[in-house]
Amino acid sequence: MNDISKNGPKIVVVGAGAFGTALAAVAASTEGSDVTLLARRPEIAEACRDTGRNEDALPGIDLPPALKHTADVSVLADAEVVLFVMPSQAHRDAARQYGPHINAAATIVTCAKGMEQATGRLLTDVLAEELPGHAVGVLSGPGFAVDIAKGLPTAMVVAAADGQTATMLAEVLSGPTFRLYPSQDRIGVQLGGALKNVLAIACGIVEGAGLGDSARAALISRGLAEMSRFIAAEGGEADTVRGLSGLGDLVLTATSHQSRNLRFGIALGKDRGASGRKGELVEGAFAASVAARVAHDLGVEMPITEAVAAIIDGKLDVRTALEQLMTRPITQE
Repeated sequence: MNDISKNGPKIVVVGAGAFGTALAAVAASTEGSDVTLLARRPEIAEACRDTGRNEDALPGIDLPPALKHTADVSVLADAEVVLFVMPSQAHRDAARQYGPHINAAATIVTCAKGMEQATGRLLTDVLAEELPGHAVGVLSGPGFAVDIAKGLPTAMVVAAADGQTATMLAEVLSGPTFRLYPSQDRIGVQLGGALKNVLAIACGIVEGAGLGDSARAALISRGLAEMSRFIAAEGGEADTVRGLSGLGDLVLTATSHQSRNLRFGIALGKDRGASGRKGELVEGAFAASVAARVAHDLGVEMPITEAVAAIIDGKLDVRTALEQLMTRPITQE
């Protein structure tokens, strides 16, 4: 584990979207912190410095004066903790772009919720492959960017292979209203974050199709069972689904209309089928097909995930998918 003091570790957040800006803001709100938000475009960094806001990502929300803003990658040379906050499918390219500039001793944390579509690999594995020699952690759980940035109470999870590293990350990234719980189950935490997006789409389909709250409750409970089976098959801890990165995140994403995945599912449910929506920026649209493919290879039954993937891919309509789910053989819960 890197010897990092809580008083002033150099933290760089790569990605000035809503979630990256929110995480940078909450980390910078702690006394003694040294946090820089690294934007891809110079004009975004300049606007944040000039106005104290990131109007493109979090309009109307004031950022802490202590938060620094730049588009200069040289800031990574002294970073002790680097957060990768960009879509899951952009992680490999981002690691190749920023990797040569990152301090060799820095701990890397992925803050995306997904799996690499081309390979089916977890994002910590992608980063470990592209950035060898770095400790790699993952931050996940139930937290909308706007809630975090506004200082509303939020609790999430940060996982690392080493317990001391996980604890260090929880301490330096938490803020007055933002609490991180450390974990060593990187597999379970990541898969919970990825699969809950798929299940949120399923719950959106139920809402859009007008199938009722009972159907949503059934999807949430049976979806957790799918999560648990998949996590165990991948080598994670099945009980992780009961925590913030599993049940907590699923309840939030499957019930709040702030969720892009839920809204995507609602649109599918209203259309009663896929209609070219896969290109929309929702992580669950990518995770559904890759999770279904990996589950098939592992011999894990995931009927809800498979149904969502088939609907998104245009291979199945909502009514047929529902009929198939409701007529599956009855087994013990």
